[in-house]
Amino acid sequence: MTSEEYLYILALKQCKNIGNINLKKLIKNFGSAKKVWESSPRSLLSTSGIGKHTIQNIGNEDLLRIAEKEIALCKKQDIKIISQNDDLYPKHLLNCDDSPVLLFYKGNLNPDRNSISMVGTRKMTSYGKNFIQDLLSGLSNSKISTISGLALGVDSCVHEESLKNQIPTIAVLAQGLSTIYPAKNKALANKILENEGALVTEYASFEGMAKENFLQRNRIIAGFSPNLIVVETAYGGGSVTTVNFANQYNRDVYALPGKITDVFSQGCNQLISLNKAETIVDINTLIKNLNFLPQPELFPKEKQKVILDSDKKEHQMILDIIEDNESISLDDIAEKSGILHHKLLPILLDLEIYGHIKCLSGRQYLINQ
Repeated sequence: MTSEEYLYILALKQCKNIGNINLKKLIKNFGSAKKVWESSPRSLLSTSGIGKHTIQNIGNEDLLRIAEKEIALCKKQDIKIISQNDDLYPKHLLNCDDSPVLLFYKGNLNPDRNSISMVGTRKMTSYGKNFIQDLLSGLSNSKISTISGLALGVDSCVHEESLKNQIPTIAVLAQGLSTIYPAKNKALANKILENEGALVTEYASFEGMAKENFLQRNRIIAGFSPNLIVVETAYGGGSVTTVNFANQYNRDVYALPGKITDVFSQGCNQLISLNKAETIVDINTLIKNLNFLPQPELFPKEKQKVILDSDKKEHQMILDIIEDNESISLDDIAEKSGILHHKLLPILLDLEIYGHIKCLSGRQYLINQ
C-alpha cells in the first residue's frame, strides 16, 4: 500500500464514529481510503449502515494535515506502518472482524513464526513466575514468538523470560510508539527490539492514551495468536476480557489453575469452571496441546506399568485391557472384561480422575502417558 493511502486512512481514523469496522466497510465499498475521503456525502450515505453522523468529518482538511504530521513523525522515529493488504500484517489478526485497519510497529514482526499470547495479573506471584519460566524454557527450541502487553507483572515476565530463552517476543501497546508505558519498562522495550522482537500498536501519536485503549489492546493480543494462556488473574481482572475476545475469535485458551484461597488463581479457576479455558495440567501436556514442533519432555516421565492397590482388582483389569491397546472403545472394554456398561462407567471415571487414562471423543479410551 502506498504512503498516500496510509495518509487518508489516518485522516479517516480521526473522524467521529468511524471505527475499524466502518472504515473497512467504506474502503471496501469505494475501493480506497482516498476515494472515501474525496466522495460526496450523498455517495457515502449509499453505504449500508453509514449515516450522517458517521460522515460529518470526512473531507476535513485539518484532519488531513494531522495525518501528514503523523507520517512525518513515523519516518523520523523509524516507526513502520502496515495495513491489512500488506504481507507482514499478522495473519491470525487479519481474520478478526474488528482487527485494526492499520498497525504501527518497530522491530521485527516475525510473520513466519508460530506464536503464543500470554497474559495475567500485574501482581504476579512466584507460582505464576515459575510456570512462565518452565514453559518458555520448554519452548526454547521451537520456532515461536510470544505475545504480551508490556504491563508490569505477568506481561513483563513473559517478555523477560522469552529474551532469556532467545525467543522473539512482541509487545502490544495501548498508545502510540512515541512513548512507552509504563515508563519503568522502557529498558525492556529496547531489549525486545534488540533481540528480533517488536513493539506494536494500532494507535497513532495523536490518539493519546485513554483507559479504553487497554481493553482494545487486549483484543489484539487475543487475535494475534491461535493460542492464549492466562497465567494468573483475580475475579474480573483485565485478562478475563482478553479471554472473552479469544473465545469470540475461536482461539485455544488455557488457564493455570490454583488454590481456591489464592486471589490471583480465582479468576483462572472461574474461567475453567465456565468452560472458557482449558485446564493446564502440566508443562509437557500443554506444549503438546499447543501443537508446535515436537519437544523433548521438560520433565520426563518413566513409562512403566501402573499397579493399583490390591483391593482394586476390577480397576486393575480394566487398566490392563486399555494398556494393551493404543485406544479402545467402551463396547470393546465391556466385551473383554465381561463387566456391564453401567458398572464399567464408574470404574473408567475413577481411572480418568486419577490420571491413569484419557477419554477421547466417541468414548475411546487410552493410557495417559
